[in-house]
Amino acid sequence: MPNNALILVDIQNDYFPGGDWPVHRMETVAENAARLLGAARKDGTLVIHIRHEFASDAAPFFRPGSAGADIHALVAPVATEAVLTKSRANSFHGTDLLRILQEAKIEALTICGAMSQMCIDATARAAADHGFDVTVAEDACGAKEAEFNGVTLTADQVHAAFMVPLAMSYAKVVTTDSLLS
Repeated sequence: MPNNALILVDIQNDYFPGGDWPVHRMETVAENAARLLGAARKDGTLVIHIRHEFASDAAPFFRPGSAGADIHALVAPVATEAVLTKSRANSFHGTDLLRILQEAKIEALTICGAMSQMCIDATARAAADHGFDVTVAEDACGAKEAEFNGVTLTADQVHAAFMVPLAMSYAKVVTTDSLLS
């Protein structure tokens, strides 16, 4: 069995109801991520938390130093878990993520968090490009509704539209229950 790590991406307060950029079903996403986190801690799996912070106080969400940019309490890190701050969708870009994983001789990653159409997609693709065996816990990932060129998509449609290509070429896309069984 390959040496695995759990990567929790952007499970931050602004994505929850009452936050500045609420994501569809974020409470369920975080509950599933918390289940994965509990199992990883029990098994001694390497856990890395990623948090996004924009460079400007004028950003619509994840403003520097704001409570909205904090990691949500459901998946709060413990002292032994790395917390990396990024400013781009790809969790590898401008962070020590790759170095940490290589030093720990990690071969496989389980990724969860938000948003499916941005940071989960970018991080999963980058992880595959770096040679990791990638699993995405799709029901521990959240998407936001979107509009493009007059076409409005629900959050569920956006989520599905991004899970399909990830499953085709970049990752094993599964449910939390299947990972924990």
